[in-house]
Amino acid sequence: MALLIGPKDYENEPPRHPALRINAKEPFNAEPPPSALVASYITPIDMFYKRNHGPIPILKDPSSYRLEITGLAPKKLSLSLEAIRSLKKHTVVATLQCAGNRRTAMSDTRKVKGVGWGISALGNGIWGGVLLSDVLELAGIPCYTRRSANGGKHVEFISVDQCKEEKGGPYRASVPLLQATDPEAEVLLAYEMNGEELTRDHGYPLRIVVPGVIGARSVKWLASIDICPIECQGFFQQQDYKMFPPWVDWNNIVWPSRRPLMDFPVQCAICTPSDGSFIKTGTTVKISGYALSGGGRGIERVEVSLDGGRTWIEATRLQSGRSAPSNSYISDVDEQREKWAWVLWEYSTTMTPPTTIIAKANIVVDSSPKPRSFNNSLNHIASAPALDKAIYSASVEESAIDFCFFDVQLMVPPLSWKQYPEVDRLVSRQPPQSASDYPVKPDGLSTLVNTKPKSRVPFRYLKILLTAFQCINTGFDMN
Repeated sequence: MALLIGPKDYENEPPRHPALRINAKEPFNAEPPPSALVASYITPIDMFYKRNHGPIPILKDPSSYRLEITGLAPKKLSLSLEAIRSLKKHTVVATLQCAGNRRTAMSDTRKVKGVGWGISALGNGIWGGVLLSDVLELAGIPCYTRRSANGGKHVEFISVDQCKEEKGGPYRASVPLLQATDPEAEVLLAYEMNGEELTRDHGYPLRIVVPGVIGARSVKWLASIDICPIECQGFFQQQDYKMFPPWVDWNNIVWPSRRPLMDFPVQCAICTPSDGSFIKTGTTVKISGYALSGGGRGIERVEVSLDGGRTWIEATRLQSGRSAPSNSYISDVDEQREKWAWVLWEYSTTMTPPTTIIAKANIVVDSSPKPRSFNNSLNHIASAPALDKAIYSASVEESAIDFCFFDVQLMVPPLSWKQYPEVDRLVSRQPPQSASDYPVKPDGLSTLVNTKPKSRVPFRYLKILLTAFQCINTGFDMN
């Protein structure tokens, strides 16, 4: 009898922090408030986003748990938790992000299906466990193997949770064998998160962590690992998390015509102040947020505009005690960065509302000359050597939301300011130091703080103009 089971109901769900914004109750999907998200470089476990496809699995007897390694592995393995923990421990700091993060913003451009995530479906954790490459060596597959002796090319991770998309079957996903056997890719069999044993919400007793890749490939509640000749044929690898041209809809979509998403693209988000905040003229405001890119690519620069995109100022980047533009954080030197982790950024200034704040992130894409070509993982047209800028991210081959840019609108407070004494405190306070410090807004205040001006011009029009201007000046084809 299986001792790690995926329940059929939601009667034994674990407790969650009350500050989480619940996007779906069953299955439970939730994210922290943006200001709490950037209050700490390492995201507290209870403030880490929760992404589930069914009831949370239950392990009845940890001592009887076994991880099975099967398929085209030269040696079949059945490993207990004790055996896994006896292997050389490896720790990696990595940001995990749901592939649907910012789906609400996507729907502002074009309606999409799925959980309506805001900007906080991600978190940065310290993951402890065993390198998958070490475990696969025990199964007879050496490091840096593209194809196993038995014809295996992909590594499939199989969970025990019951997903309706899989018709009640388990969640599953895969990565190429070469990536799984590359020690520098740091794919991890994780049993710890932030120095503590994994919680049920985050994959207890064992999960996969694939750094720099969308969270859909970091399978929780791991039951088995299968060495396969082809990539995973499960729902979330073949019929979800793919990108299509704008003329494709649900009536004419052909799923096999596009590859599954893997590395996430360069992104930037403003977490404080919130969109539509009321700010008194002359108030000093701390603008803060996060920036990240997949595939281990560092953030070369974060820029902020206080005038709707006319002029730009470089923000300070922060990562685990390192800051930039000083010399302590360098985006492409592994010894001076944590390559799988996000960068938090901030900029303080005196504001004169109403105005629109925009932030954008840049990465170095390549330093070697090569022909102009489409890069699937970066989601832009690259002309090396160059910086990956937000205005490049509308590809001529794929249609994607430009997440290098982010904007918020600041407004002049109402004339009867004294009627709302809490507003100034909320928008000007420092982010909470822990999840327990996050305040509960008084009744009616949320509507006031988040109200947007009626005459706001959609920012996507500004991006279209910027893209056109850049294409004219660089010779890029816009067709």
